Amino acid sequence: MRAGGGEQQALLRQVLGWRVAASIAWSVLLLPLCTAVFISISSIDLFHPIQWISNSFNDWYTSYVIFCILLMSVVILIISIFNVEFYAVVPSIPCSRLALLGKIIHPRQVIHSVVHAIMGMLVAWCAAVMTKGKFQFLALPCTASESLDGAVQHMCLNEYHLFLLLSGAFMGYNYSLLYLVNNMNYLPFPIIQQYKYLRFRRSLPLLVKRSCVESLYLVRNVCVAHYFFGYIPRAWISTTMDLHTDSKLHPLDTLTGLLDLSLLYHTWLCGVFLLITWHVTWLLFKIYATEAHHFPVQPTFAEETDQCLPKILNSNPPLIIKFLALQDLMLLSQYSPIRRQEVFSLSQPGGHPHNWTAISKECLNLLSDLTQKLIIQQEAAATNGRVKQPSTGELGRSLSSSEAAVKEEMAFQTQRSNVISRAHMPSLVKSSLLPLKALSTSDLGSSFGSPFSSALNRKAGILDLNSPWHGSVQSPHVMRRGPKLWTSSSDLQMNGSPQASFSMISVARVGNEAIQPSFIYTWLQNKQEQVRSFLSKRVLIMYFFNKHPEASIQAVFSDAQMHIWALEGLSRLVAASFTEDRFGVVQTTLPVILNTLLTLQEVVDKHFKLPHASSKPPRISGSLMDTSYKTLRFALRASLKTAIYRITTTFGEHLNAVQVSAEHKKRLQQFLEFKE
Repeated sequence: MRAGGGEQQALLRQVLGWRVAASIAWSVLLLPLCTAVFISISSIDLFHPIQWISNSFNDWYTSYVIFCILLMSVVILIISIFNVEFYAVVPSIPCSRLALLGKIIHPRQVIHSVVHAIMGMLVAWCAAVMTKGKFQFLALPCTASESLDGAVQHMCLNEYHLFLLLSGAFMGYNYSLLYLVNNMNYLPFPIIQQYKYLRFRRSLPLLVKRSCVESLYLVRNVCVAHYFFGYIPRAWISTTMDLHTDSKLHPLDTLTGLLDLSLLYHTWLCGVFLLITWHVTWLLFKIYATEAHHFPVQPTFAEETDQCLPKILNSNPPLIIKFLALQDLMLLSQYSPIRRQEVFSLSQPGGHPHNWTAISKECLNLLSDLTQKLIIQQEAAATNGRVKQPSTGELGRSLSSSEAAVKEEMAFQTQRSNVISRAHMPSLVKSSLLPLKALSTSDLGSSFGSPFSSALNRKAGILDLNSPWHGSVQSPHVMRRGPKLWTSSSDLQMNGSPQASFSMISVARVGNEAIQPSFIYTWLQNKQEQVRSFLSKRVLIMYFFNKHPEASIQAVFSDAQMHIWALEGLSRLVAASFTEDRFGVVQTTLPVILNTLLTLQEVVDKHFKLPHASSKPPRISGSLMDTSYKTLRFALRASLKTAIYRITTTFGEHLNAVQVSAEHKKRLQQFLEFKE
């Protein structure tokens, strides 16, 4: 395990290391340009343009400007380290206000906010020093001595400099807060591959516009906060550094002091400078981190085996490596015939399609996992988000009814109508179960308390012949009256023992004797319901605890980008195999692929029919902050339908020879006739 983890970390450093280094290098190289523009704008003088330009050129080479550039380079390095530590390819979507509050006060986020506030104060100090004038120093000689001895000159606190420092700390904290709320750590992969320069140039106007507008709001908030609380840091700094207050100047915690156009302009300019430099660092990291990476399909040397695409897909690498591998799979399936031939090739010696088997298995597993997750989410939505726990009386009645039902079934064991034997199941249904991961015993629970087991089997096209809930049963506590599969004579022959027909009676009796909740358990359950009912009537509590339906749906599809690429790559490889697969390796898994895609499409269609599910994607305006994760479910639905159409239009009537279930055959025929 340690060796595997070390190899994965080495692969992560190999893939991501140079990207991080390149983004930091470009951020530092662009810093002098941003600083030069800031110095020029801060000392703008339209009435004396020649003198303004000359003074700006002279200021660029001064020692304090060079020192500020070096200091801000260290700030950018620290900001980049936090970008690397906090990035995520799957967005974190809080489903309630309480969850969002928990993320804000999380120790990791608190450290992020404190460090950014300190970095913001350092950038504001550099901006104040480079602005010069009344903003340059924290302490200045008082204009009028407060002492009786006129020969002694006192030092007074420069509140303008202090105001800029506090503004920088506030802007740094606000940046950290918006970094969390707006999911700025989320790395969206581009749909259309472009050069890095073109992506940066396209985002630069939006970056400058957002920084200017956001700085205006920050100046407003800083002025309001300083008006009410500005006396606290002023008094603390004056006492700590033994500085006086200049009586001839208006304090900045008054309206007269805050209505200073020069102060407001330079504070806004400082905010724009801070936001642009930090946003450029963040943007360059996103561009470099999401650049496509080519993984070899077959290793050239034995040492490169762990870096091959099939090996990475079937291992458990860091998520960003998994995303880059699936992105590479999508790109090779669409644009690289040579690499597709490597996918369809056979191993030598042996003649086994290891590459295709590994790639198709991982894609089918991803799609099957999504199917199961959507089924569970639909079942939870049907029960208002929680599974109903049966009371003692209901449980006793359920067990009694199950005993009576089993006794009644023994009277009908000679009737063999409506009985489907496993031996007569179509081969496609059996093979379609292979990519679906079996649920563990702990997930299924007991035979009387699992609301999901039968639903999972029904949705995925699995016929559980040993299940008492087989049929159109809507509740696990309601048993269908009629011939049951385990009491039929064919089932007795299949089990090889006549005692199998009495297994349900013994289970019911044991459950009736063993599963009896104690008085303490019942009392605790009642108290829990009373507390829940009491809290649900408090508006303030429900304001924080209520889950937002749209956020909950977005959280379900937060990692759907993986499944979209799996759909794209798998369907394009299947379509290309019609003319490029010389050995027929794809045809052996075509029934399983069709079954998985059609099952997933059925589940996705049912999801969009839920009460809170929107059927149309919201309109997303052009913005610097990416919100594409909010529409991933619509992209998944479109990609799924496109993938099925891609296969049906390529194979056409040949798909009629593929063995699929009757329900899937009808759905497949609709795709062949372009009626879906």
